[in-house]
Amino acid sequence: MRDFDEGKVLHYFDELIRVDSTTGHYEAIQEKLLSLLEEMGYAGTTTRKGGVIVTVGGEGDPLCVSAHVDDIGLMVRRINADGTLNVCPVGGLYPFYCVTENVRVYTRAGKVYTGTVCRTPNSIHVTEEELRTQLASYRKDVCVVLDENVSTADETRALGVETGDIIALEARPTVSGGYLKSRFVDDKACAAVLLAFLDALKKDKVTLPRKLYAYFAMYEEVGHGTVVLPHDVADFLAVDIAPTGPDQTSSERKVSIFAQDSRFPYHYRFTNELIEAARRAGVDFVVDVFTPHYGSDGDPVVCAGYDVRHAAIGPGTANSHGYERTHMLGLKNTYDLLAAYLNL
Repeated sequence: MRDFDEGKVLHYFDELIRVDSTTGHYEAIQEKLLSLLEEMGYAGTTTRKGGVIVTVGGEGDPLCVSAHVDDIGLMVRRINADGTLNVCPVGGLYPFYCVTENVRVYTRAGKVYTGTVCRTPNSIHVTEEELRTQLASYRKDVCVVLDENVSTADETRALGVETGDIIALEARPTVSGGYLKSRFVDDKACAAVLLAFLDALKKDKVTLPRKLYAYFAMYEEVGHGTVVLPHDVADFLAVDIAPTGPDQTSSERKVSIFAQDSRFPYHYRFTNELIEAARRAGVDFVVDVFTPHYGSDGDPVVCAGYDVRHAAIGPGTANSHGYERTHMLGLKNTYDLLAAYLNL
């Protein structure tokens, strides 16, 4: 099978990152995935919750590999008297990681408005001590200001904006020095790796040593992305970011094999198989433990009661749930470990 193609991975990442897909708002990204898979020659099926599943091929001992494509974001909680929007997070998006970001507000009638996440008050020159000493809070002093001439709640409602509307943040992707920087590297970079892997399998007409499913999940960021699986899955492998930090072994230039997350350990023997595959193939990897605030799509699979072995791998990634960064080598090593585990 052909080697990691950086250009192909960046192409798929660009295709995915252009589509806003805050958790729950999945229709557009689902359509994009189905289109990309059809171009490769695959027929994707969908779940009632928006997931896209592909039967890749092979016989026996089915393995399901997943990557999620939902993003953290915001939702309109209420419309303020001055026409700005009070918001709440969708997934783990903290105020200090989104204030000053540009956003798109999606109304349920199909209109889209742009705006900015702001502190209130919003100018440090006239409220210096307040802005420097207070931690931003969605409930008290953070709002979305629309790029519209509105100054009352009624004027904002006249636009069609209401409580419950989804708000997506601009991703701002760029590549510099081999580093991919963007919002939503978690997990669209991993989904791009999986798409490139599927494309290589199809173009090279690879004969798989076991049955393989690819699962592009929604709702991972709120903890229930993969509660429905094909009935015969024996092993489930989540491909997700490996957060870096002072207590972590993860590196942006390596693939991490997860030993445990904030809920429970991953399957010991399955994890050992991944470690041995990485060693045999010369993949640059580390083993890491992610606590106290991390989980992958392997967790809801187990909690849903599936009798499967579960494991997780992924590229080291900095600034998780903010403006994230990984390295192309981390993505390459993730791709190479997938190939090595399948003996391709």
